[in-house]
Amino acid sequence: MPRTARSIVVDCPMHIVQRGINRSPCFFSEADYTNYLRYLALFSARFACSVHAYCLMTNHVHLLLTPHATEACARVMKNLNQRYVQGVNHRLGRSGTLWEGRFHSSLVTSHHYALACYRYIELNPVRAAIAPSPGQYPWSSYRTNAEGEESGFVRPHAAYEALGREKDARIRSYKELCALGTITAEYDEIRKATRAGSVIGAQRKSRGRPPKRDEKNGVRPHFQG
Repeated sequence: MPRTARSIVVDCPMHIVQRGINRSPCFFSEADYTNYLRYLALFSARFACSVHAYCLMTNHVHLLLTPHATEACARVMKNLNQRYVQGVNHRLGRSGTLWEGRFHSSLVTSHHYALACYRYIELNPVRAAIAPSPGQYPWSSYRTNAEGEESGFVRPHAAYEALGREKDARIRSYKELCALGTITAEYDEIRKATRAGSVIGAQRKSRGRPPKRDEKNGVRPHFQG
């Protein structure tokens, strides 16, 4: 069966998830995390992608990035994954890939969901109960976006920049958003859209019979996935 074409829109951000095979680990030491980020910085610059947020978990990776050319995202992920796996295989004396097929991705077409993706990605270690707070997890962009730590390659999305006129104001506003915790409906939407390769936050029509008319308001309700 041919692969489903991936939706790519130049200058539109994408949420990307890359998982290890059978959810097995793909990072084995501190050096692995460091090398992955080094390659992410290298290839995102080489192939014209802006990285806005990231989180490297033990057995999967989350990225929020914007491709500035049609093939930019695919080239970044191909070169990043290959170079990273080559290094791990050489060090551990193993062969084969670490990754489970193609990465999953979804388009992020609104500022609201761009900020939701920022938080979804950077709060992942807290939801997984491997860090008591996002700032205590070293392998995400939270310290850059919420604490002002320089990364050298993380670039703010327009939605993040709209949080304040000055850098310090943006950092404070974003940190306050993260402190509000998770918003279940938004995070469910992000997960579903990323698995399906669809647009995050896009209204979906329900299948089958139309929903019953709301007797009180006289209109048919609509649903978002």
